[in-house]
Amino acid sequence: MAIEQAVIEEIKFRNNIEDVISQYVTLKRAGSNMVGLCPFHSEKSPSFTVFNGEGNFYCFGCGAGGDVITFVRKAENLDYRGALEFLAKRVGITISESSQDKKESMRRERTLEMNKIAARFFHEKLMSDEGREGYEYLTKKRGLSNSHIRHFGLGFAPNSFGALTELLRSKGYKDHEMASAFLCGVSQKTGRPYDYFRNRVIFPILSTSGDVIAFGGRVMDDSKPKYLNSSDTPAFKKSRNLFAMNFAKNYCSEQIILCEGYMDVIALHCAGFMNSVATLGTAITPEHARMLKRYTKKVIISYDSDEAGQNAADKAFKLLGEVGVETKILRMSGAKDPDEYIKKFGSESFRKIVEDSETEFDYKFGKIMRKYNFSVTADKVKALDECEKLIAQTSSAAEREIYLYQVAPKFGIAPDAMKRDVERIISQRRKNAAKDETRKIMTSSEGYGDRVNPDFVKNPKAATAENAIIGLLLMHPEYVRELENKGDPITADEMFTSLGKKIVGAILEIVDKDVTDSSALQGALGEYLELEEVERAAKLRVSRRALTNNTISVVYECRKTLGESKDRAELGIDDIIQKKREQAKNGK
Repeated sequence: MAIEQAVIEEIKFRNNIEDVISQYVTLKRAGSNMVGLCPFHSEKSPSFTVFNGEGNFYCFGCGAGGDVITFVRKAENLDYRGALEFLAKRVGITISESSQDKKESMRRERTLEMNKIAARFFHEKLMSDEGREGYEYLTKKRGLSNSHIRHFGLGFAPNSFGALTELLRSKGYKDHEMASAFLCGVSQKTGRPYDYFRNRVIFPILSTSGDVIAFGGRVMDDSKPKYLNSSDTPAFKKSRNLFAMNFAKNYCSEQIILCEGYMDVIALHCAGFMNSVATLGTAITPEHARMLKRYTKKVIISYDSDEAGQNAADKAFKLLGEVGVETKILRMSGAKDPDEYIKKFGSESFRKIVEDSETEFDYKFGKIMRKYNFSVTADKVKALDECEKLIAQTSSAAEREIYLYQVAPKFGIAPDAMKRDVERIISQRRKNAAKDETRKIMTSSEGYGDRVNPDFVKNPKAATAENAIIGLLLMHPEYVRELENKGDPITADEMFTSLGKKIVGAILEIVDKDVTDSSALQGALGEYLELEEVERAAKLRVSRRALTNNTISVVYECRKTLGESKDRAELGIDDIIQKKREQAKNGK
């Protein structure tokens, strides 16, 4: 990336971390720090802390942490470079591009240029005799007018193996560029390129700034898959984009209707529901959830009524709830999706069911009531048990009381009887949660299930000493120079885990650029590490910060422990399994 450190520090200096985070989180003073509800997971009590004097933040609930650059990366779903550009633009700083940045920028620009040509090509084909089948599908079968087709830039990919490829070649684009843009595939037999989209109605996908970034295509025959979507390209990440958000962003401050398919969204826009969007051939992701939170206060889920749609709705409730977005779901009777519903019952009827959309509790309660036959005693008991467990999930005692009085009459029992069962379930869950937390603490201390640092479990003693060294170096980058001056320089190879080697290697490179400020070091890590690795480094720094003895002598002690522990044989997977079995046998 090669952005000068002085420029990075100027960007950070002019983007006060408290000011930036306050645009996303309501912060309150807590001593010398600021606290608030974490924007990256759902919580009732604030565990998100901003250490303004140090220019860092950390959530003691989910482990998110870092500097203002890391925060923007997570909040805006950006990479390191993108976060710097975002912050630079916020304060009027221009970042000059390195040769590598220019190369990446060129790849993106070339992809966008090809997409623009392809979109025009597809649209012209749709409006020609060659695209008659696609045109009749959209107009006669789906009821779209020419103005609707133009509005969404819809197109048609002819049943040709080389029409688009040859056009792009004639414009000077190379085969590998077309392949990376997901506009052509390459034959494994001949090595020749071929048009990726063939005999399909085409749905261009636009960014919120109006660039054509990808395509979706619906087949005209019985070929599989029915829908084909662009994979990730230099200009597109499907987990970070939503179909029609370029239009919906201007109409969705109060609520967004979240659909499954392109045609559902188009049908809703045509019926006046301009606040409708859809995911792009993938289930909703945490990135989508955070994106939706930026644009709206409420999400109305409008998924198909089949089993797959209902499962997707459960996931959407979970992810949107985690980021704190109010979420409801449509109940459609007599139609499987919004497009069919509007055709059968009209837009006003759809507007009414949007207004009457259900909360997560009502939705799940309704599913339980429809699932069982109440004329069968055993089924009725099962339904009651599921309802009590559902109510027990509600954290608010007042809400539970309301639900008890709503549900109990359905079973012909007194609310107090249900209440006792619910309280028993809550009590048992708390006991189980306490046991799970104890078990989690024990296993996490030995590194079991650690995705970020899977090597930890192989030698916990060595890895623990390594973590202490990393935390100390992050707090005191000057220790690197002191160790060098004493003829005992620290190296990345001293570390035990792959993650430790990577973090210490990054620290040494950054310090070698004369960065000796702790906050500056933390911010520069993003150039070398993945986001979750930056957050792990922040956790190690915060953990070390809580201790009183953080002198350089501790570095020496930990290096000695690390060296001695590394000499011992690492645990293999069979050893790990055996150790877990022994712990389970002993009740640990």
